[in-house]
Amino acid sequence: MRALIVEDEILASEELNYLIQEHSQIEVVACLEDGLDVLKFLQEQEVDVIFLDINIPSLDGMTLAHHIGKFARKPYIVFTTAYKEHAVEAFELEALDYILKPYDEKRIAAMLNKLESTFRRDQEQGEHERGMGEGSVQHTTSTHDGSSVLSSVSGTQQVREANSHDVRRINLLRNDNIIVTDTTDIYYAEAQEKVTKVYTKNGEFTMPVSITDFHGRLPQETFFRCHRSYVVNLAQIREIVPWFNNTYLLRLRDLEAEVPVSRGKVKEFRQLMRI
Repeated sequence: MRALIVEDEILASEELNYLIQEHSQIEVVACLEDGLDVLKFLQEQEVDVIFLDINIPSLDGMTLAHHIGKFARKPYIVFTTAYKEHAVEAFELEALDYILKPYDEKRIAAMLNKLESTFRRDQEQGEHERGMGEGSVQHTTSTHDGSSVLSSVSGTQQVREANSHDVRRINLLRNDNIIVTDTTDIYYAEAQEKVTKVYTKNGEFTMPVSITDFHGRLPQETFFRCHRSYVVNLAQIREIVPWFNNTYLLRLRDLEAEVPVSRGKVKEFRQLMRI
């Protein structure tokens, strides 16, 4: 991996560079101090990750990240800052992580490990998608009477949808940390007033966005808006239980919770699940 450090404090830049060399195989190709210099640099060279301070000259880190987010090939962004209050905006920009100063070596090492793992996974996924043909991917879901429901999505459709928007992973916010999460690890999401509660394989998250906005960031072929207040991962459904007014309750793998399907969504749900 090739990295760019953007930091106007020399000591902080040198320390981060040292920690990257100590705890990863990432190559730091340049250290820059000015936002405009970064844009000029990126016009000539590509990098895989940018370690980006927020308080820098010419263009602040957040403005710079907005510009970088429009690139055809977007590098990962790891914010490095002394300011906690920008964490939510960093999440909105889909940053890989948000590191607070002064640096903690264990925290940096964990972030670098996550970064390299994410890079390898995305590389492998990209190769897999390029090699997919017209085959179909199938999954089965057990109904309340023990029978199986079979659904399939063509490989070509999956490639097209994956290429239109990178939905293999999503950023979830916990305290001041951005947790990069595989979308397959999300079971369901629930609207709670002005936030969305997200239930995953690795715990619960409270996201500062509406459930409509959150659903829009997920792969639409897998996540279904089954109710005004709920989004469910179809691949995580364990059991479909008939409920009153010809609706259903959905029981999910590994969880005790039950997710309702509203009357207005029953017809679409039946079509999706082939029931």
